[in-house]
Amino acid sequence: MSDAIDVLIVGAGLSGIGMACHLKRRAPWARYAILEARADMGGTWDLFRYPGVRSDSDMFTLGYAFRPWAEAKAIADGPSILSYIKQTAEQNDVRQHIRLATKVLAASWDSKTAQWLVEAECGGERVRYTARFLMMCAGYYSYAKGHVPDFPGLESFAGRVVHPQFWPGDLDYSGRRVLVIGSGATAVTIVPEMAKTAASVTMLQRSPTYMVARPSEDALANALRAKLPPRLAYALTRLRNVALSMYFYRRARKYPEAAKQRLIGMARGELGEEVDLADFTPRYAPWDQRLCLVPDADFFQAVRDKRARVVTDEIDAFTSGGVQTKSGRTLEADIVVVATGLQLNLLGDVAFDVDGQRVDFAERRVYKGCMYEGAPNLASVFGYTNSSWTLKADLIAGYVCRLLNFMRKRGFAAATPPAAAGEPALPFMNLTSGYVQRALDKLPKQGAKAPWRVYQNYAKDVELLRFGRINDGVMRFARAESAVGFSAVG
Repeated sequence: MSDAIDVLIVGAGLSGIGMACHLKRRAPWARYAILEARADMGGTWDLFRYPGVRSDSDMFTLGYAFRPWAEAKAIADGPSILSYIKQTAEQNDVRQHIRLATKVLAASWDSKTAQWLVEAECGGERVRYTARFLMMCAGYYSYAKGHVPDFPGLESFAGRVVHPQFWPGDLDYSGRRVLVIGSGATAVTIVPEMAKTAASVTMLQRSPTYMVARPSEDALANALRAKLPPRLAYALTRLRNVALSMYFYRRARKYPEAAKQRLIGMARGELGEEVDLADFTPRYAPWDQRLCLVPDADFFQAVRDKRARVVTDEIDAFTSGGVQTKSGRTLEADIVVVATGLQLNLLGDVAFDVDGQRVDFAERRVYKGCMYEGAPNLASVFGYTNSSWTLKADLIAGYVCRLLNFMRKRGFAAATPPAAAGEPALPFMNLTSGYVQRALDKLPKQGAKAPWRVYQNYAKDVELLRFGRINDGVMRFARAESAVGFSAVG
């Protein structure tokens, strides 16, 4: 592509499609393209095909702010979410801008022209794009590799080992003994679904996770939708859900012991008296790790009905017929599902440089949760860890549109967050989850105060991203020596 486009979006998942729609609404003059490494759009919701795959938050907040979720179920299955993304792309004429099977490898910023030169691979050939602004919507984990611990003796297991990220279409688990290793959202989703037809399902966890049961349908939301215009009903439900999630999160962090007892008490109410509550009593405080949502209490029901069981132990070694635990238990299995987590990466593992100098984002602080010290005209989406991803994605997309409009109006070619002088380099995320701790040295840093602080608070981000000044006295704007400005016509 010889002609520079205004915005190059990397990733055609939930965030990338949303970014394109925001551009159409808020910066319709901007010429854009989307590069997607996979053969179809949808991101996570096209990749994951494991049994029962579903959202782990409600669709009134995981859905886009500009397009109401119209289905009865608030906790939606993967295919429904994928359909929602694709329908959104069709309705907003986004599909024609997507270049599928095009994997971005490197991006180089040239200050003289104020442009990014982006190198990608498509069909075994190298292709190049030039763009004035680069928007990274490639998610937060590797699509090519999941995390699998180095289990002793794994190669000796005679059955089949699968990772949920790469679920085989030919796997028949009916009448088989299944061992699911892990206790996160994926394991909690897979267990009740496989338990419907498997001979037995055992979830082996090193430590318990907080689980919260919620109805898959939101009765109030459906009632509002029946009486009010769709957009108004959606907006009211979204506002209510955001407010409630913020309230309960703050209460849990302020009164962790009370929150812990409340959550464990709720689990006891779902499980009954016969189930050992020790397997559902975490060692950490609520929201040190993300809570697991259990729609319609299906996981608890499977355990209560003895179609599934939970074992808290550690693996000593695999055998040909299953797993030997460190406490001496033998867990027999025909199929082992290693739901042991994702492998985090940053900005799609793209190699970045600015004027020939390599950029290591692990050494950079984040500006307003989406841009980086010393990196011009570059933003990325990283959603909330305590709420729905799309809430933050929508705010970031809106901020980027405001920034682009400001630059176009003032004739600026580059916007660069400067070095955060005097700010500490604090961890980007505060979760203790294994997948986060394994990747802390690869993630960027945050400061102690705005605009360098990464808030896990929707209200603060609304203030910062939606209403905060673009020219805030921190961001550095510049004109370039030989730059062609952002599109002068729509």
